[in-house]
Amino acid sequence: MPRWTVIIPLLTEAPQNPKPLARQSDPTPTNRIEKTMTWSIPRVTTGAERHLIESQLDRNRAELVNTVRGLSEEDARRRLVASMTTPIGLLKHAAVAERIWFQHVLAGLPKSECDGGTTAGDASFVVDDNETLADVIAEFERASDRSRAIAAEFDLDDTKTHPHLGDVSLRFICLLLSEDFARHAGHGDILREQIEHPALLNTDAPEQP
Repeated sequence: MPRWTVIIPLLTEAPQNPKPLARQSDPTPTNRIEKTMTWSIPRVTTGAERHLIESQLDRNRAELVNTVRGLSEEDARRRLVASMTTPIGLLKHAAVAERIWFQHVLAGLPKSECDGGTTAGDASFVVDDNETLADVIAEFERASDRSRAIAAEFDLDDTKTHPHLGDVSLRFICLLLSEDFARHAGHGDILREQIEHPALLNTDAPEQP
């Protein structure tokens, strides 16, 4: 499957119609899966703590989106596990997490004034039938953009009160969501592998000792 890698700016700059920089050919293309656009953020390895924390969060945001790029609408909604988790549902859930932690907890907005869903749990994975994959990707990216704008008004050590956890700092929020999105990107990678290579699911594997 062709994979295109694109480098986009970090943190304070929104991508302005980024163009593919490189394309790698795949000798075994498939008609079921469209070409995948992979957006990659450079890995930051030095610098101030805040820059490192925020750049890692942005990398994990991008990797989560990469797990669904190029999937068909049908495949994006496929349930391959017992839970509500689907590729598109992971993005919907991540957008909810962005709003809860940055708009509601950090900025102090009532949930009714946030710009989208703020219900956690299984409900956060539900995608309406009339929403496309592009719609949900755009929703997550809008929520991420707003999170960056809100975070810019606070220092890492600034704290807010969470109803269950007590005092939480911006540093904690960034690290928590970075962990959460990295974990879900791993979920998305596994779901995508099941979608793209379903025959392998039926291959007899040697028993483990």
